[in-house]
Amino acid sequence: MNIGVLALQGAVAEHIRSIGLAGGQGVAVKKTEQLADIDGLIIPGGESTTIGKLMRKYGFIEAIRDFANGGNPVFGTCAGLIVMAKRLEGAEEPHLSLMDMTVARNAFGRQRESFETNLDVKGIDTPLRAVFIRAPLIKEVSDRVEVLSMYKGEIVTARQDHLLASSYHPELTDDYRLHELFIQMAKEASGVKAD
Repeated sequence: MNIGVLALQGAVAEHIRSIGLAGGQGVAVKKTEQLADIDGLIIPGGESTTIGKLMRKYGFIEAIRDFANGGNPVFGTCAGLIVMAKRLEGAEEPHLSLMDMTVARNAFGRQRESFETNLDVKGIDTPLRAVFIRAPLIKEVSDRVEVLSMYKGEIVTARQDHLLASSYHPELTDDYRLHELFIQMAKEASGVKAD
């Protein structure tokens, strides 16, 4: 499976490394044309407003919407989760409006309030190591969205069909099982498309 990582900002190399460990082939995506050659796309962390501006500048908003609407899996981590949300708390306009959820930016506080923890994630048999850095929170989801994990009563991992989102950075640990889950989603999607 060729898994693209949107290479506008964020931990691109770390995601590509995790994809490789999980048995996929990671590709840095810098141009919209590359979307035609991948089986799934990861939108990494960074600063959501900056990522949104760069996506608009380089034509990625419509291109990624079309990619996702075509049944191709998309996985947003940290700021990538914010970019995927249909609704953002406060005045900020949503970017891709893909996942039916409301997200609060920087809900876990500033950089110095970053932390690591073990999370129970649905579909992964033992706790997953997660790194939270100025992490957003999923405040509410529609019934189309499946909650995969919670931290202190708040939603931090969710899935909607072929879309996956995490508040944290799975690529900053040696635990690549969330990437494995995403590659499995890409395999399922490509099987569906092949039929």
